[in-house]
This record gives sequence, C-alpha cells and structure tokens, in this order.
Amino acid sequence: MPTSGSPKQVYSTSSPFEERIGYYRAVRHGQHVRRTAADARGASGMYQGSASLGGKGAENVVRVRMFVSRPEDCTAVGEGFTEVLGRQNHPGVGAAATMLVVRDGFVDTRMLVEIEVDAIVEEK
Repeated sequence: MPTSGSPKQVYSTSSPFEERIGYYRAVRHGQHVRRTAADARGASGMYQGSASLGGKGAENVVRVRMFVSRPEDCTAVGEGFTEVLGRQNHPGVGAAATMLVVRDGFVDTRMLVEIEVDAIVEEK
C-alpha cells in the first residue's frame, strides 16, 4: 500500500523479505518510480507498485533489469519481455533492458526469475 508525507512515496507488500530486511517494493520520488525485483508471475505483477504510485503501465517503463537463475530460461524470459514491452509489438512502448544470469540463485531457491522496473510518470 502506498504511503506519503514527504516528497518520496513508498509502496510495500506482504513480502517477508521487505519486513525482515527493511526495504520497500517500490519508491516514487518526483517523476521517477523504482520497482524492486519481484518474481515474474505475469505482466500485471511488473506494474503493481508503479501503478499505485502514479504509473499507467508499459508506456511509463524506461528500464527493465531481468535476473535469471538458469541460463536455459533466458530465451523464454526474453520472449516475455518482447510480449509486454517489445518495441516491435507496441508503438510508443519500449525500454532499455539488461538480462543477467545469477550464478548461485536467489534468496528463495524456488524463484527462477526476478524483474526490476524503472518508470517515469507525470508530476502530481
């Protein structure tokens, strides 16, 4: 849920890692929204924090970082990116992107992919 009271707005979820480590799922400062890594469970999950902080969806996304635990999944992850943010599929949509293979996996070994999203949204 979003909270405010300063120029920075934050969005948190029920993730036990957020509580234990002390971070937020997303932060908005001015026009910039930073959505921290989340396991990929469909396109709508990528935008949850961004939408709650004023983002409208794929057209606001300017950068994506994809972290993959198994090299053999890179093609499928890339296809998912293309489906949601591929410039060839959606006029006016597109983002700078990086994909990295995480050698020893994630904090939760059941996770295969995590995605970070940065967006630029309209001033309030």
